[in-house]
Amino acid sequence: MLFQLLNLFNWVVLIYFFVLNGIYLLLTFLAYRDIRQYTHHLRSVNLKRIFELGFYKPLTVIAPAYNEAATIVSSVQSLLNLQYPKFEILVINDGSTDQTLEILKQEFRLVPSHRVYRQKLNTQPVQAVYGSLLYPQLHVLDKQNGGKADALNAGVNFSQYPLLCSIDADSLIETEGLLRVTRPFLEDQSVIAAGGTVRIANGCKVKNGRVTEVALSKNSWVRFQVVEYLRAFLFGRMGWNSVNSVLVISGAFGVFLKSAVLTVGGYRKDCIGEDMELVVRMHRHYRLNKLPYRVVFVPDPVCWTEAPEDSKLLSRQRKRWQKGLYDSLKTNKSLFFNPRAGIVGLLAYPFFFFFELLGPVIEITGYCVFTYSLLMGIVNWPFAILFLTVAVLLGVILSASSLLLEELSFKRYPKTRDILILFLYGILENFGYRQLLAWWRFLALVEYVRGEKNWGTMSRKGFSEKF
Repeated sequence: MLFQLLNLFNWVVLIYFFVLNGIYLLLTFLAYRDIRQYTHHLRSVNLKRIFELGFYKPLTVIAPAYNEAATIVSSVQSLLNLQYPKFEILVINDGSTDQTLEILKQEFRLVPSHRVYRQKLNTQPVQAVYGSLLYPQLHVLDKQNGGKADALNAGVNFSQYPLLCSIDADSLIETEGLLRVTRPFLEDQSVIAAGGTVRIANGCKVKNGRVTEVALSKNSWVRFQVVEYLRAFLFGRMGWNSVNSVLVISGAFGVFLKSAVLTVGGYRKDCIGEDMELVVRMHRHYRLNKLPYRVVFVPDPVCWTEAPEDSKLLSRQRKRWQKGLYDSLKTNKSLFFNPRAGIVGLLAYPFFFFFELLGPVIEITGYCVFTYSLLMGIVNWPFAILFLTVAVLLGVILSASSLLLEELSFKRYPKTRDILILFLYGILENFGYRQLLAWWRFLALVEYVRGEKNWGTMSRKGFSEKF
């Protein structure tokens, strides 16, 4: 009887695994098709000329900063280097306890500003507003600590332009990033949000807030993450984009229609993953109210970010992401298999629930059952070998597909040696790294159910040429 139950469970896991990877392969195909179309279209478009002719919407860049002394200067310099006809930069100092505000004052010659602050969304009190004597478009809000969502809402309140670009204060956007990520707003008036690709800066050379040389870090934790990021953005989000079902726009780099953000009530302050939650809530509001809209992913605009370089910080990050996923899906559960929500409710939301949220539970349970079966001497070895072989092969195929898309499209990594190293790590990640991620995500779900929603602090070493 026990053998039969274990065998049944194994087959359930196998079917689950094949459905999951079948969807991944489908997304890869859709992403490949759309990226080829996108790059072909991009070659025939003169972005600078379009914007020079006045076809643009002014934009506000909002950069929340909490204890970002190590990276804040490079980040603001990166923003000042951006090419865009008319934009302002708002750095929100969210009650930092380090030297973030003092560094900003000194580096950019900040002075008190008399610009009016209008509170449309409730936030913690704003204590001071500063303007820069060197850069008229740069403003800094100093407010009491309220968390990232609260800081973003303060930026929404202070902004004066119709488009909002939310970024992390430890991120660097490429010079033409804003031009590229805002193009969908010019081509389609129904677009309410757009996200760009996020890549890892560790290993790259950075000068004056710009990535001057793209290279791989020698840190193995970082290399594994590079493969992950390529896979997540180049075929994950691009694949969902083809069916208007992008549920995640990275908090590191996203552009939103300000009126749409205000319509849904801004960022939720009582959640963990405020970036995903806002996007899912937008889907819910517009889908269920039968309003025309699009949430798009644009693969070309790149934002460079600093990745964790040790297991302690990486585990904190992934636990936060998993808790944020749980929070976002729970808050917007009315989308779940709701035919009124169309493909978002019938496919995208269920996929994230069954495979992204519950995936670690199934995976960890499978490892436990296999270990128990091994100890009891009742392992179905042909089944186990088949499963492990297929699992590794599919993992390699998905990673290799991401690298192929990278080579065929944007080629951010110019050295063949770097691509070969990434391919090697795409194989190696199947033997320990992915299992470790599953374990951290499983622990995150346990902690969330127990009411532990904190995720600790993330330390930064800062961008420098020694990356």
